[in-house]
Amino acid sequence: MNADALDDEMIALGPGEVTLTDRRTRHSWTVALAPYLLAAVPVTQARYAEVTGQWPSAARGDDLPVERVSWLAAVGYCDALSRRAGLTPVYAMSADDEEVDWDTSADGYRLPTEAEWEYACRAGTIGARYGELADIAWYRANALGTVHAVGGKAPNAWGLHDMLGNVWEWCWDIYDREVYGSYRVLRGGGWSDEHWSCRASVRRRSHPTYQIDDVGFRVARGGQPVLRAPESH
Repeated sequence: MNADALDDEMIALGPGEVTLTDRRTRHSWTVALAPYLLAAVPVTQARYAEVTGQWPSAARGDDLPVERVSWLAAVGYCDALSRRAGLTPVYAMSADDEEVDWDTSADGYRLPTEAEWEYACRAGTIGARYGELADIAWYRANALGTVHAVGGKAPNAWGLHDMLGNVWEWCWDIYDREVYGSYRVLRGGGWSDEHWSCRASVRRRSHPTYQIDDVGFRVARGGQPVLRAPESH
């Protein structure tokens, strides 16, 4: 399957439940998930340019995942893609871009929550990864210091490629407002990371305006997660 076809492929994921863990605070919490759709691969540079007219990436290639795209730019892309597809945009930004609201009744494209991301990444598995790392991910040991075309490694059991390695992926969630303010969650590890960062449970963070050469995103649609009470380890 070529990258253009993968760009358009959305994987339908059924309802489920996932437990997330923050190793920094040693807390865990469980989220029940409604059915939702998740893109089979991260957004490519060609698709990003088609929708926005922009090429922000440090490395250049149509089939490479778009990177050096901020969280704010990612949510802007989601709304632009929704309008292009005749769907209702999910996000509403304040005039100064300081606040972004999510309309959960809208049918457009959006970023996955980190619970949706981890549930999709695991694809029913319970280990650190859904396969042998070299088979499923581009990371420091095999990436030769650069990003790679989407879909080049084996997918997980649900047909999702590049959930680990290649580029970190923005999620909707605030990481820890009390400590880090507006910083948003990153998941999945990237091409420059060691193996220990490319695990289903790893959580990282970045400011929503930052543009980093190993950070991209993929899109989701539908679903409304229900948060359950945190539990201490």
